[in-house]
Amino acid sequence: MSNKRQPFDVLAQLSSLRRYARSLVRHPDDAEDLVHDALVRAFERKATFRTGGNLRNWLLSIVHNTHIDRLRRAKSLDRRHDDAAYLIDTVEQADPNHSIRLKQLRDAFHGLPDEQRDALHLVAIEGLSYQEAANALSIPVGTLMSRISRAREKLRDFEEGRRSANPTHLKIIGGGRDETR
Repeated sequence: MSNKRQPFDVLAQLSSLRRYARSLVRHPDDAEDLVHDALVRAFERKATFRTGGNLRNWLLSIVHNTHIDRLRRAKSLDRRHDDAAYLIDTVEQADPNHSIRLKQLRDAFHGLPDEQRDALHLVAIEGLSYQEAANALSIPVGTLMSRISRAREKLRDFEEGRRSANPTHLKIIGGGRDETR
């Protein structure tokens, strides 16, 4: 029996793993979760365990690394939540007229003919060069430049109020067109 290979017996190491996890997280429920996650990792990576190696040390190392990963994940999540809270504060403070104006401009952009909108999007929003955008659309550069020029002219007309680029443009209700506020 002594010449038989020792099985991958993690159950014999549970008390040691729980003690170490408890010293890392200082809360019994969190320690149990940590040990559970570490054992899942250990079974997933069972093939990487060297035969004749110290199973206890290998498992303790996995508990430690799992704990570090959890700390990093929590820190990253906190940072993302802080960033989202900042964005929410910014959005809440936005001028409602500005939001309406952005919606109108977006609608005007979406109201452009498809070929003009596609060309303008690739150059102005995606940052492609004229040549790259022309290649992406499989058109000559001159055609691309013409489409962008016409799209920009339509958006300038919209901005200057010469004509509505979209029929859903906001209208003042309850007064004549000559009234100003």
